[in-house]
Amino acid sequence: MTLQNRVFPDGEIVAHPMHGLYLGNRGGVIHDHTTKTLHPTKRWASRQWICCVLDFKGRHRTVMSPNTYTELFFYDEVTALAAGHRPCFECRRADAVRFAQAWQRSINETAALRAPAMDKILHAERLIGKTAQKNAPEIGFEKVANGSMVRHKSQLIARKAGKALLWTPSGYETIASPVGLVDLLTPRSINDHVLKNGYEPHWHPSADK
Repeated sequence: MTLQNRVFPDGEIVAHPMHGLYLGNRGGVIHDHTTKTLHPTKRWASRQWICCVLDFKGRHRTVMSPNTYTELFFYDEVTALAAGHRPCFECRRADAVRFAQAWQRSINETAALRAPAMDKILHAERLIGKTAQKNAPEIGFEKVANGSMVRHKSQLIARKAGKALLWTPSGYETIASPVGLVDLLTPRSINDHVLKNGYEPHWHPSADK
């Protein structure tokens, strides 16, 4: 049975056999453990959306168990960031600190940014698939940060080293850069404050081919 727990860059959670490099959650339970299906309309439990490693301290989980968070899977970290998730401060502490420090440098804050403060901002910027809270901001592709993702004519496109990569559940493909305005899927703060200020997300190996 293919469970509905794969997250696409636009924030949709779909049933797909895609293998992911990262695990994550949206702050709690959004599934029915008896049927192992997602709640018909609920797509998050809190503002704490995180991206975790698959293996941490030998912990083992049964997916969609009772009384525990709903496990979600991402193709890579670039996909997770586009969907509005940030690195976990427990299992990915070094990455989470780098993420927060990049944001901190961008806005000239003297104190380290804490997770709840970032989550509050990101939640207002997230796109929740077909139930988006607001339209994706339009932007020229040349202003998109490396590591961010956009939507252009129904295509999901990432920017890497200034080039356009078409995102698919089975890998990235190099394509011509889109012309004109595109819809920025990655939350604005991650694009402007984090990725443009030194944070380098983990790409799936297909992005280097």
